[in-house]
Amino acid sequence: MPIKVRLELMFQPKREVGSLPVNRLLTSIISTTVILLSFLTANPANAETPAPTETPSPTATPSQTPTPTPTLCGACFNPSAFSLDKANSLWVVVNKQRPLAPITYAPAKFGSVNMAKPAADAFLKMKAAMKLAGAGTLILNSGYRSYNTQVGVHSHQVARLGLKAGEALAARPGYSEHQTGLAGDFSALGQGCTIQVCFATTKAGKWLAANAWQYGFILRYPNGQTAVTGYQFEPWHFRYVGVDLATEMKSKNISVLEKFWNLPAAPSYNY
Repeated sequence: MPIKVRLELMFQPKREVGSLPVNRLLTSIISTTVILLSFLTANPANAETPAPTETPSPTATPSQTPTPTPTLCGACFNPSAFSLDKANSLWVVVNKQRPLAPITYAPAKFGSVNMAKPAADAFLKMKAAMKLAGAGTLILNSGYRSYNTQVGVHSHQVARLGLKAGEALAARPGYSEHQTGLAGDFSALGQGCTIQVCFATTKAGKWLAANAWQYGFILRYPNGQTAVTGYQFEPWHFRYVGVDLATEMKSKNISVLEKFWNLPAAPSYNY
């Protein structure tokens, strides 16, 4: 072989075996990795889902009407919770056949108005509710009356109207609900008809007839019940019996205590 050809062969660069396929493989791996990383960044399958932001609930605006809105329960009413006979009982039934015992009974605790404390507290709540409802300013014309005070009231009405008519309006001493401290004669400021039947037609009289039960008061001598109660219609006279009993009477649509408790009618005295 000529010397020139031999030298050319000797000094030709050597080819690296397999370098081209390796480069192609590395390029493919790098491209695949880049694509995969891009996908994971855009769609983090294993990323934690952020907790939803809690939307604060709107703050409830307290009702301005101090109405207890009792539930008509029925099954939860306990008819033996209080005595019907004891003078200091919330449910004592006083009428012309059922005098107080002792006959000169007086309540032990009074409220800020002239009534026994539970009745006085309920009266103030009812007064606030009635005013807020736009039905007027409630007035307590007569609350607790002692035995001696009732002597004077009874005598005055009998002297003015005669025995029968007078006793249809005023109880004998010891037989009056007022002596328990749980009864009140109500009227409203500036509406007239104070201690008169026409009080039923006033805004206050209508509101009381519809809402007094929610505060534990009942209209004690309803219209048309004289033969049972012994008294004429007195839309101004309310008796506190507590929310439970007032609610139960409302739910059963029974407006007279004697009928609710299945007691004898009391149209007159025994003597």
